[in-house]
Order: sequence, then C-alpha cells, then structure tokens
Amino acid sequence: MKRLGKWGLLPLFAAIALLSGCGEPFLSTLQPAGEVAQRQFDLMVLSTSIMVGVIVVVAIIFIIVMIRFRRKSENEIPKQVEGSHTLEIIWTVIPILLLLVLAVPTVSATFQLADVSPAEEKNDEGKTDALVVNVRANLYWWEFEYPNEEILTSQDLVVPTDEKVYFNLIASDVKHSFWIPAIGGKLDTNTDNVNKFWLEFDGEKADEVGNIFYGKCAELCGPSHALMDFKVKALPRAEFDQWVASMQAVKEPVQAETAEAQAGQEIFNNSCIGCHAVTPANTTPEQARMGPNLTDFGNRTLVAGILEHNEGNIKTWLKDPESIKPGNKMTGKYNLSDEEIDAVTEYLMGLKVQE
Repeated sequence: MKRLGKWGLLPLFAAIALLSGCGEPFLSTLQPAGEVAQRQFDLMVLSTSIMVGVIVVVAIIFIIVMIRFRRKSENEIPKQVEGSHTLEIIWTVIPILLLLVLAVPTVSATFQLADVSPAEEKNDEGKTDALVVNVRANLYWWEFEYPNEEILTSQDLVVPTDEKVYFNLIASDVKHSFWIPAIGGKLDTNTDNVNKFWLEFDGEKADEVGNIFYGKCAELCGPSHALMDFKVKALPRAEFDQWVASMQAVKEPVQAETAEAQAGQEIFNNSCIGCHAVTPANTTPEQARMGPNLTDFGNRTLVAGILEHNEGNIKTWLKDPESIKPGNKMTGKYNLSDEEIDAVTEYLMGLKVQE
C-alpha cells in the first residue's frame, strides 16, 4: 500500500504532461501562427533543449561516478579530485557557454520584438504608414481603435495577414493583459501608461483555422477575468481593405426595418445609446464608449464575448448580465420588460454593416 501511495500520483502527472501538449491551433501557444509566436516558441525549444541536455549529462556523469568510483572495500578510499584545475575550468566554462547560447538570441529577440518605431513615424498626412491599433481594455470587454482609418469597434479585432500590426495598449479601469496565444506573448494594459508592441499574423496558418484566432485577458482583473475574451479576424490585405471601406461608409446608425425592430431602436436610443455607440467613427464621445461599440453587432458570432450569437442568448444577457459575467458594468443599469427585451434584440440582430 505504501508503494501504491508513493506512485499513485504518477498517472496524474503523466496525464497533465500529456494534456499540456494539446490545444486548438487558433488558441495554442505550441502551434505558433505568426513571427512573434514562432520566435518565442523557438526560444522556448532552445532553452528546454539546453535544460534537458544538462539533466541528461549530469545524470550520465552521476551514474558513471557511482559505478566507477564506488567504494569497493572498507579500507579503500576512492581517488580524490578536489582542487583539480582542469575540472574546475570545465564546469565553469561550460555553464558560461550555455548561458551565452541562450542569452544572445534571447536579448536579440527582445530588442527586435520591442521595436515599434514604424508606428511612431508620421507621414505628410500626420498618419503612420504602418497599421496601428489602439487597444483599450475594460471590465470585461475590449475596444479596438484604428486611428489612421478613423474606425472604432469592439470585441472583434480585424487585422491583415503577413504584415506587422502595431498595438498601443491601455486600460480604462484596472490592469488587464492583452494576449493572443497563437500569435504572441501577452503584454499588460495599464491605466497610467501605454504599452506598445507588434504582432504578425501568418496568412497560411490563418487559412488553416478559417482566418479566426481568439484572444484573452491574461491578468487576473476581477470575478469575470476568465470570461474576458475577444475574437481576431486575420484577413488577406484585400479583404481587410474591403472591411475598412465598409466600416468607413457607415455615417449613420443602421435603420431598423420591421415594426418591432423600430420599437427596439427607440428603446435603445432612450437608454442604451448613452453607453453604446452604433457608428464606427473613432470620434465617438467618451460617454458612448462606456460599453462595447455595437455597429456590426448582427454579424458577430459571440454574445458578451463568450456565448453563441443567437436571440436567446442576447435576451438572456439583456435580462440578467450579472449571471453571465459577474461584476460587469452593465448590471443594474436597465430594467427592461420582456417585451422591450424582445424589441431591442430584434433591433440588435439587424445591426449589420456587411450582409
């Protein structure tokens, strides 16, 4: 029984090690889909190889020493190597070389991945030639602003593939962390300073996952931290330009067509419009940015970032958002009747920029 108790956790650890290698390609750090993620993955493989190599060599030396230099009789004293200059030089030089092998590419990658100078160089129009996205993290949703394109959206990040996209990160309430696992490591979003970095989305890898990746908050920020997700649409440059043009063409909110949707629009304009904008212009007043931008809400695939996009889940969210995302800022703001919720849901489902 003691032996069973000693080895009883071995299957558990083996299962954890096995499952740690599993993951969907659109949400796995072990299946990199961009230059940043690939370089970070290569550094991880390098460091792991060095550590495993050291363990193997030490284990082999340990076994050799145990066998060759074991004490064969009570009167025999094994040969002493204390003070050997040769051995001391060897076990001093080898770790230094291993550290250099690891440190040089790590330091080099750190500086290269931190270079955001193209996002700070202005052209004659006062804009940048590089694509820049301002990311603002909120409890518990994400806002994405494209300053050059004058577009503001939320929850769905749209980017072109096979080119660098530069991000300016900030938080509006508490510290969060912006992370797209398959594309690159996380970076914190703070309330008092802007963090900057860049990512690149591989076109071939994007095709393999239907041009969709998922991002998360990687900093414990409150009761709904685990539910603070967002979707990333990685499109070829031509399709991205088409999306930009369609968003820029929206000057006024989409008008409701059915009678119920028109009633929902009136309810929305009398209450929800104070926090939610329904036009993508980045000139949206600050008070209308308290909640996610809903310009293209009808084309989203998720409700509140986590639920399947359908009328039932929209109604559930409008009726009791606290049950979906505890601690969110929408809880308690509105007290709509079932009829009003049905009307607002009908209106929201019709908010589509691209059919």
